[in-house]
Amino acid sequence: MEFQISFDREEDGRWIAEIESLPGVLAYGATKKEAQSKVEALALRVVADRIEAERSTPEQVRFAVA
Repeated sequence: MEFQISFDREEDGRWIAEIESLPGVLAYGATKKEAQSKVEALALRVVADRIEAERSTPEQVRFAVA
């Protein structure tokens, strides 16, 4: 699996990182790197929950930064 991370910056300076292919997976950070780290961790939790529910394991999980 490979997930595309998109970024946006709020007017207050915070960064938002989102993985659109995983609805609801978005995270805020004071820096772009912090937002990226948080969204990757959240995505892994979501994928782990899906794997557990479906009892299947994907071959690979990769992240690509836009």
